[in-house]
Amino acid sequence: MDASAILALLQQEPGAEKLTPELLADAVVSTVNLAEVQSKLVKKGFEADEAWALAHAPVPESIGFDEQMAKDTGGMIRVTERYGLSLGDRACLALARSLGAPVYTTERIWTNLDLGIPIHVIR
Repeated sequence: MDASAILALLQQEPGAEKLTPELLADAVVSTVNLAEVQSKLVKKGFEADEAWALAHAPVPESIGFDEQMAKDTGGMIRVTERYGLSLGDRACLALARSLGAPVYTTERIWTNLDLGIPIHVIR
């Protein structure tokens, strides 16, 4: 799950309805993306602990950013930089690749990527 999809869900933005309870029951998120969601919520005025709890609430499992994911994330830069993907974006994609899982995002530009990862844009 990309940070943008979690934020869309928390803020009840268009496309959030595509993130069904069944889909979310099996969802995972990188701790990098959790930090990104938390940061956005803190900027909106939430306290850090409350923002962390809100960020984590929709997704039952978070996976720590380990050395292999860091290597994969860094290695994607040539393929993704022309599309403006951030470190957090690439961390999300690296996690999906390692799990053989699809990604859910609001970022339409990700569909231009050829990384062998199924990408579902929710709006």
